[in-house]
Amino acid sequence: MRAAWYERTGPARAVLRVGELPDPAPGPGEVLVRIRASGVNPSDTKQRGGWRDATMRFPRVVPHADGAGTIVAAGAGVDGGRDGERVWVWYAVALYDSSRAVGTAAELCALPAAQAVPLPSGVDFDAGACLGVPACTAHRAVFADGPVAGMTLLVQGGAGAVGHYAVQMAKRGGARVIATVSSPEKAAHARTAGADATVDRRREDVVARVRALAGAGGVDRIIEVDLGANLAQDAALIRANGIIASYSSTSVPEPVFPYYPLAFKGVTVRLVQGFNLPAPARAAAIADIARWSQEGLVHAIGARLPLAEIAAAHELVENGGALGNVVVMID
Repeated sequence: MRAAWYERTGPARAVLRVGELPDPAPGPGEVLVRIRASGVNPSDTKQRGGWRDATMRFPRVVPHADGAGTIVAAGAGVDGGRDGERVWVWYAVALYDSSRAVGTAAELCALPAAQAVPLPSGVDFDAGACLGVPACTAHRAVFADGPVAGMTLLVQGGAGAVGHYAVQMAKRGGARVIATVSSPEKAAHARTAGADATVDRRREDVVARVRALAGAGGVDRIIEVDLGANLAQDAALIRANGIIASYSSTSVPEPVFPYYPLAFKGVTVRLVQGFNLPAPARAAAIADIARWSQEGLVHAIGARLPLAEIAAAHELVENGGALGNVVVMID
């Protein structure tokens, strides 16, 4: 099969290779998926780059956890009737638990059958490649602590891959949504997702502007893209007994925790890991995403690149050069 891989961590153009590798075979309980589109997430680029001293747990890694394609074979114990089914896949390359090193940046990918989810009719493969991390992470961040109807939510980074989904999902849940952005273009992108208001963090005082929009009490929940960088803002803006749901802290991986400003308000801080959702939460996300995709959920694709240009795709994710998800088209 044609695939991309790396054998050491480092810059994308220095370590990523594209060529031929042996075809994988599905093991017991697995399916083999012919990949048509492969999603590139920050977690993929961080692992490839050796972020936070990440080490190689395999001699060779085919990257990317997310993708979409068609089931072409089933392993022992799997219903062969799924052959030909269009699916989206999640956590294909399991680097965090050292169990699988062949992800979706390849023509073929074998993974547990439960991680190959039927792709809703009318949803293209490139959109399906965005569901595993961005959409499921957003769903968990928005709904982990119950319904949001009637609440005011602040989505930090509302134009990002997760943030854009979070805005849409919160609106579908009946919330009023304020989104922070970093440019007029990103403000427009967040508004297409349904944001009721946007705040430009580079041009406006975020705390003052959000308070003016939400009222002196602040917001009920915050969906946080960079906890360490925004913790002071979040502490100032969250309501008493509110919830901060954070799915990343890239800028400040070990944030200093302002205990009393949060404790006096009785704030809950929830850490969300898209690879590790509880089974009921994963099932709820899959069901809602399928239904909402039929109802117009927008899967924002910022760039589509061929497999031969996978290094450029990684660089787009790393430098924020695409407004929306970056997808590598395998065929």
